[in-house]
Amino acid sequence: MQTSVTDPQTAARGASAATRLKPRRWRLAMLAERIIEAVIHLCGFSAIIFVFGIFFFVFREGAPFLAKLKWGEFLFSIDWFPTSQTHPKYGVGALLVGTLSVTGLAMVIAVPFGLGAAVFVSEFCTGKAKETLKVVIELLAAIPSVVWGFVGLTVMSPIIIKTFQVPIGVNMFNGALLLALMSVPIMVSIGEDALKAVPDSFREAGIAMGATKWQLVWRVLLPAAKNGLLAAALLGVGRAIGETMAVLMATGHSVRIPHSVFDPVRTLTATIAAELGETSKGSDHYQTLFLIGILLFSITFVVNLTADLIVKGIKRT
Repeated sequence: MQTSVTDPQTAARGASAATRLKPRRWRLAMLAERIIEAVIHLCGFSAIIFVFGIFFFVFREGAPFLAKLKWGEFLFSIDWFPTSQTHPKYGVGALLVGTLSVTGLAMVIAVPFGLGAAVFVSEFCTGKAKETLKVVIELLAAIPSVVWGFVGLTVMSPIIIKTFQVPIGVNMFNGALLLALMSVPIMVSIGEDALKAVPDSFREAGIAMGATKWQLVWRVLLPAAKNGLLAAALLGVGRAIGETMAVLMATGHSVRIPHSVFDPVRTLTATIAAELGETSKGSDHYQTLFLIGILLFSITFVVNLTADLIVKGIKRT
């Protein structure tokens, strides 16, 4: 029987080689970790970079027209004749009113349904029904806006004409209904989170005092979560005011001040989408459309900033 004996010098050389490999592996691991951290930081700052990049691009294209622009006429005039050969006019007053009116009517419809659905999902619905309802609501957010536009054009328009006895079915009411349906998912999601953030001690105290389920919601949960629910409504406004294809197809695309919810209107986003492809680059019309983009960007920025400040106020309290 033979017994193998390890050479002490060979063992020492092997241990020395392993010792040399450890620092190399450690340096490679540290390098890989730093690279991953840099990529993560870049991904985090990319949203800020993209926002400022988009704003810079839009402002660069529209800035040359600022020297020619009369702000009073631009903001308050309802004359939009950009293709006139003799006297082109670039008044966005009617477009601005159309945008705000469609968005406002959409919020009148969406806020009660959205926040009501958030209360139902958070406080009244349980089990499989709750999970199914949440999935269905999230599916509404996944439907493309152009599909909503087809629904408004082919389904909602005949129904509105027949139900309300109006001559035109593509109007402000049609567009507002679509925007309301498109805004409900985000309201439900943010509203449910705000209601869940209310401490359970509030619910337990209300139940201990003999409050019914509805009294608990109305007198305890809604006041406690009011900032979060307001943020949900404002985020819904931001979602609706920037929508393009649905309002382009469902509102009638008519430059006018609406006097009824059944009047056709035109929005800022629909104007950009419909006319930008037909203008020559560098023309006054082209630059005016980019100024409309700056105006729209400013409105949505203010709305989303307000919602963000409200959400931060919730976290502090």
